[in-house]
Amino acid sequence: MDNFITTHEATIRLGIFFGVFALMAAWELLAPRRVLTQSRSARWMNNIALVVVNTVVVRIVFPAATVGMAAYAAEQQWGLFNQTDTPAGWAVLASVVLLDGVIYLQHVMFHAIPAFWRLHRVHHADMDFDVTTGSRFHTVEIVLSMLIKFVAVILLGPPLVAVVIFEVLLNATAMFNHSNVRLPLALDRLLRLLIVTPDMHRVHHSHYPHETNSNFGFSLSLWDRLFGTYRAQPDDGHENMVIGIDTFRDSAQCIPLHRLLLMPFQGKVTEYAINSRKRDEDDKS
Repeated sequence: MDNFITTHEATIRLGIFFGVFALMAAWELLAPRRVLTQSRSARWMNNIALVVVNTVVVRIVFPAATVGMAAYAAEQQWGLFNQTDTPAGWAVLASVVLLDGVIYLQHVMFHAIPAFWRLHRVHHADMDFDVTTGSRFHTVEIVLSMLIKFVAVILLGPPLVAVVIFEVLLNATAMFNHSNVRLPLALDRLLRLLIVTPDMHRVHHSHYPHETNSNFGFSLSLWDRLFGTYRAQPDDGHENMVIGIDTFRDSAQCIPLHRLLLMPFQGKVTEYAINSRKRDEDDKS
């Protein structure tokens, strides 16, 4: 089983990625939640180009990815689940949940540390919110995220199948909860008891800093509720809310691929970075 997973991991993930992407893209066309404000073709071309760049870089720098690290950790008997007799099913479930918690904490960190926010604002500077936004991250952030996942895998020692499930869920839910799709409100309220829905995560992409710094979860909604970062709805409503960040409101800055790659090195760190508020107050005093 483990040999099959390590051999076919990339194929499994790629197949599910394209399947979920096609499903969400079709759903957006049939039942959109909001009217888009930017050129769909220009955004999609550049957002997808960034995904291609990131995929190539990650495969060059980390050819074995997290599954390879999990296999190596198992060989070396590193990590919690490699040192205990936890039943396989519970080890898989706990690993998936805990790895999702790591991604929540990582997300908060990329908002709290100004240097990391510079990278992460590439994701937030998208002035529309759809399925391609879910994969729009700066290449350096993707590399740092992979290193964080490596550390988590070494500490947890998760089963290989748990790592594949986690990665598949992370990609699938990121596309789902970033999609511009309309869900019945009753269904949304029910789903968000367990998972992050598009309406829940859209709040995180508001141009208001107090809304941007909420709803950090990607897959499971429990982390925002547990750590007090949950916000139910945007102040201006989903149809009227402004998506993006106020420091980047020009399409020429926020859409072309080369601009996205240069964005972390331009401009000042603003109040969107959680830690910047105290510094701004100190500077004024």
